[in-house]
Amino acid sequence: MATKPPNKRKIFNDPVYGFVTVPSDLVFKLIEHPYFQRLRRIRQLGLTNLVYPGALHTRFHHAMGAMHLMQETIEVIRLKGHEVSDAEKEGATIAILLHDIGHGPFSHALETSIVHNITHEDLSAVFMDRLNVEFNGQLEIAIKIFRGKYKKRFLHQLVSSQLDLDRLDYLCRDSFFTGVSEGIVSSDRIVKMFNVVDDQLVVEDKGIYSIENFLVARRLMYWQVYLHKTVLSAEHLLVNILKRAKELAEEKAALFCTPSLHFFLYNKLSKSAFLNKPEVLESFAKLDDNDIITSIKVWTDHSDKTLAFLCKNLVNRKLYAVELQQKPFSGSYVDEKRKKAIKKFSLSKDEIPFYVFTGAVQNNAYAADDIRINILFKNGTVMDIAEAADVFDISVLARPVKKYFLCYPKEIR
Repeated sequence: MATKPPNKRKIFNDPVYGFVTVPSDLVFKLIEHPYFQRLRRIRQLGLTNLVYPGALHTRFHHAMGAMHLMQETIEVIRLKGHEVSDAEKEGATIAILLHDIGHGPFSHALETSIVHNITHEDLSAVFMDRLNVEFNGQLEIAIKIFRGKYKKRFLHQLVSSQLDLDRLDYLCRDSFFTGVSEGIVSSDRIVKMFNVVDDQLVVEDKGIYSIENFLVARRLMYWQVYLHKTVLSAEHLLVNILKRAKELAEEKAALFCTPSLHFFLYNKLSKSAFLNKPEVLESFAKLDDNDIITSIKVWTDHSDKTLAFLCKNLVNRKLYAVELQQKPFSGSYVDEKRKKAIKKFSLSKDEIPFYVFTGAVQNNAYAADDIRINILFKNGTVMDIAEAADVFDISVLARPVKKYFLCYPKEIR
């Protein structure tokens, strides 16, 4: 009987970790699949490159990095005496590899404008189910781990928790590509400090300072990068572009679109459509940043003055002015801006929300009511990081910080 030839392990050169090995034929086939290759065409940080020019890395980069961290972590856990079978290791590796496969282009903007009532997490699960059928049930363990239904709960915590490998990779990676040094965390040390107690992921107390730094870095990265006020301005400008395009499409106005974007602009699609109509998921699987950006470039010359105005501003990086403060803006102040916009741009009542708008953003680096980060001490005691922290008061990081923003064209500033 012929023996199966050994897997020729593929190697990727990652700018953050160095060489990343693809561990099996199945994982390599998943990486090669068009659903996953699409992630090469979706930027990890959306429009953040308008503030940090180096932030052009993709969700493909991030998924590969998270996969690498999973392999490293499983080996650490095995060395500490915990049984993880080869099938479980492959399942966990696939779960983290595919955890973001449901992201669309400019994901959060898309979820609030032209695709409703379904999150990228929902879509990742749908994609994984579809791939499982295509690969004859080989993703069963991965799907159970991803959904938190596998018997070894700590494997799900590595995929989704407050100290998961998703967060660990994106902090390192986003810090690297933006050049924001405040986001640097010691991923290698944290991985080596992982352990398991009572089927729960814990961190040995030698790594407590690395965890404190991780939480502080996360807080700083949110306000300095992810929720940077100019990034907020750009992303909400994009949201308004897609909302205006959707309005025009519903009125049967002619819009240049790539076929994939046309499908979502001119159809009302429910969550059940993604779950039950294969053609909807297939159309989504063809949608990437290029569809959005190409369409926006063409719309700069559209006959609808609002759509053209918004698109020209985004294409030419003429972003809205942003005011950020700790309390809501007074109605009189917002009305003043609206009146100036109406006078300056000759706006109708329906057009005003595209020119002047308010909102709020919130972040807390640690949520005490979520899957907690537990510290394991040498005497066997396990304690929540909020109680165990030595340098920082984690309860401060657990308190949500909410900021209110007001956006309007710089012409009326």
